[in-house]
Amino acid sequence: MFKVMTPAEAIRLTMKTSMMLGQAQMVIAMRSFGMMGMWRVTPAENTRMMAEKIEASQEVVLATAAAMARGGSAAMVADAALKPVARRTAANAKRLSRRGPGTPD
Repeated sequence: MFKVMTPAEAIRLTMKTSMMLGQAQMVIAMRSFGMMGMWRVTPAENTRMMAEKIEASQEVVLATAAAMARGGSAAMVADAALKPVARRTAANAKRLSRRGPGTPD
């Protein structure tokens, strides 16, 4: 039987998603500035950006399938799907923000 998401679960998931989306916007901005030569990024950043999307999407599929197989609620399945993306987004935001503005390496 399908388990309905509680209001507390919905709020928690909304907050996690909002945080990930905010960090994603920061990453997009820093990478865009890097492509314009205004943010210090490594020459491999564009390749890394593409490769991690493939890896993250594979992790999302596996995590979602595992959560569903365990009989998780909608909140648990959504949280499992969000985790790989949120983990990468947070790591990228932290890594890129440390490099800072300036000319590339």
